[in-house]
Amino acid sequence: MNPEIDMPESSPLVFIESEPIELYKILKMENLVGSGGEAKFAIAEGLVLVNNTVETRKRKKIFSGDTVEFDGRRIQIQLKPA
Repeated sequence: MNPEIDMPESSPLVFIESEPIELYKILKMENLVGSGGEAKFAIAEGLVLVNNTVETRKRKKIFSGDTVEFDGRRIQIQLKPA
């Protein structure tokens, strides 16, 4: 095994004010989609991964430490420090 290939790249942090936050809101908030409707469609079509698993629930609750991946971009969710 080549550790350089197997090591995931660090994902950019996205800070949220409170948790949980719904998955479609993350996509919209980070401008990964143009609208809430587009976010919901992408999720329903199975195009979004949460913690490396396909997620089809638009209102899936996302917590600090979760990772979200869509359209080649991967972000890590972090609760904003007080």
